[in-house]
Amino acid sequence: MKKKIIVTGGCGYIGSHVVVELQNEGFDVVIIDNLSNSSEAVLKGITAITGKQPLFERLDLRDKALVIDFFKRHHDIIGVIHFAASKAVGESVKLPLLYYENNLNTLIYILQELQKKESSNFIFSSSCTVYGQADTLPITEAAPIKEAESPYGNTKQIGEEIIRDTCKVSENLKAVALRYFNPIGAHESAKIGELPIGTPQNLVPYITQTGMGLRGQLSVFGDDYPTQDGTCIRDYIHVVDLAKAHVSALKRLIKGNNTQNFEVFNIGTGQGSSVLEVIHTFEEVSDIKLNYKIMGRREGDVIAAYADTTKANTVLGWQAKLNLKDALSSAWKWEQENN
Repeated sequence: MKKKIIVTGGCGYIGSHVVVELQNEGFDVVIIDNLSNSSEAVLKGITAITGKQPLFERLDLRDKALVIDFFKRHHDIIGVIHFAASKAVGESVKLPLLYYENNLNTLIYILQELQKKESSNFIFSSSCTVYGQADTLPITEAAPIKEAESPYGNTKQIGEEIIRDTCKVSENLKAVALRYFNPIGAHESAKIGELPIGTPQNLVPYITQTGMGLRGQLSVFGDDYPTQDGTCIRDYIHVVDLAKAHVSALKRLIKGNNTQNFEVFNIGTGQGSSVLEVIHTFEEVSDIKLNYKIMGRREGDVIAAYADTTKANTVLGWQAKLNLKDALSSAWKWEQENN
């Protein structure tokens, strides 16, 4: 049976972990990446872990002619897992057109090629940002989609709408959008992990870099929220658990077990952890006291968000197995190996 899968953005943080899980399950992977926010060195890590080097093409998906040519050459693929996108919330506010071009045009060009095939399977990297500050917690897939707080968040909402509309008119296309909560951690081998370029935008790499002494101080934005310790609450999921969810979703589509052409699933742990809880758990696993300072609230931060994962647990047969300690230990090991 043909088992060739394209992973766009496969040299990135989540993409590289998904490539590892796909190869471990016997899939043949072709990575497309323009390396704008990643490194080709990641391929060595993937190969070291799995014993198999994925095919790699450096390609900018914004070039429609190159996308058409790529799909002609790889006509035997059975699915696409799509990560390639710009992802910094703050940057998207400053550069909205770059985000709309990069995150939406590329999606459209890929779907246009998949529409031409007899059958194809598509997994979309979506986000819990589509819910904004949810009315009730935990958040189910039925929660209303709120007006996006940023162009980045808006591209995830519009992306889902584009896929839904395409699936309505394309009998041959089956798709799943996975709405991630907050991915953290690294592969247990410490051969791949989160590699932020410049100042980290996310909490955990900032924590580990502060632990290494690369950052002088960690800022905690707000301690006056209506939560148990006043800091924001998020659902932090280990990236390896998240990667496995993609394989479960892909297998569901390949086997034809989907009940609709377009399905959405929340991917999280179902547990909320506050910023201070994450800091103190890191201090516990690393035996390092972090230098952190409480600052004013940051614009656009929701108070609390954590997933109801019942649908993914029951329908996909997937569930998160690793906890906050596991994730922070692996992130710390990765940081130490890389510095």
